[in-house]
Amino acid sequence: MQLAENRYHIDVEVTTEYVAQQSDPAENRYLFAYYINIINRGSCAAQLLSRHWRITDGNQQLQEVQGDGVIGQQPVIPAGSRYSYNSFCVLKTPVGSMQGCYLMLADDGHRFDAKIPIFTLAIPNALN
Repeated sequence: MQLAENRYHIDVEVTTEYVAQQSDPAENRYLFAYYINIINRGSCAAQLLSRHWRITDGNQQLQEVQGDGVIGQQPVIPAGSRYSYNSFCVLKTPVGSMQGCYLMLADDGHRFDAKIPIFTLAIPNALN
């Protein structure tokens, strides 16, 4: 199994930013940008086929988002390379979280999930 893990190894790194100029707290609208780096640490190329997000707001309301690719693309990420993109999420609360996975297709035909670790969305000083 160790061999398979080395062959199909995708890491996902995320940073976030509260976008105050596009938010309206009086209307319970909080916009967050997120920046994704998908790093292929495996030994074969892999194509990102689809995404599945679980978005939870501060009231524990869950929204699931599924779809093909990311930002209209299904990128192929060569071994040792990375693919970066950014997108956004609108919450009804000043704090929430996201997590999920990408369905990947390795160049040998093997399909596997790349986990997106949970990350927090929060307005400045909300968690301090």
